[in-house]
Amino acid sequence: MDDALTKQAMNIILFAGDARVNCKNALIAVEKNDFELAKKEMKNARKNITEAHKIQTEVIQSEMGEEAKLQPHSLLFTHAQDTLMTIYSEINLANHLIKISERINERLVLLEKEQE
Repeated sequence: MDDALTKQAMNIILFAGDARVNCKNALIAVEKNDFELAKKEMKNARKNITEAHKIQTEVIQSEMGEEAKLQPHSLLFTHAQDTLMTIYSEINLANHLIKISERINERLVLLEKEQE
């Protein structure tokens, strides 16, 4: 594996890892009913996962076209792709959990107002 592919794989892992941290922070914010912070963290998670995905796309596209250069199999790049897709799934799930939690919280607030 060449140095460029190693660097690209590591950058995918780093951006995806940052996205995972953002996602986790968003869910912690939801536990505290801080939906604004959760949305901010999810925005950062999407930004980071998009950067990771761009790098992956560049690598894949480099193997196509007129100047195609087939890369040798790289366990590190495979790990990077796995990490990217796993965290992408976590982000999708967290987005749904945040929406559900926000709706539940809105209903609870309305019920509490009715109780007063």
